[in-house]
Amino acid sequence: MRTLVDDRFRDEARAFAFRFGCEDCAHFEPEGERCGNGYPTAPHARIDLSVRRHLEFCKAFELGSRE
Repeated sequence: MRTLVDDRFRDEARAFAFRFGCEDCAHFEPEGERCGNGYPTAPHARIDLSVRRHLEFCKAFELGSRE
């Protein structure tokens, strides 16, 4: 899913600590920096909302535990 990133979205993402990048997904394999399901990570990894105009949400995203 692709969504517009505007100032309102940035504010809400900060306020509610949104997690949507590969690094926060349960399927992400940090050792190889890859998706365990085989999906490409480029559109979803290391997201910097301050420079993004659009955001692509991964259909397989599942919030993982933060260790």
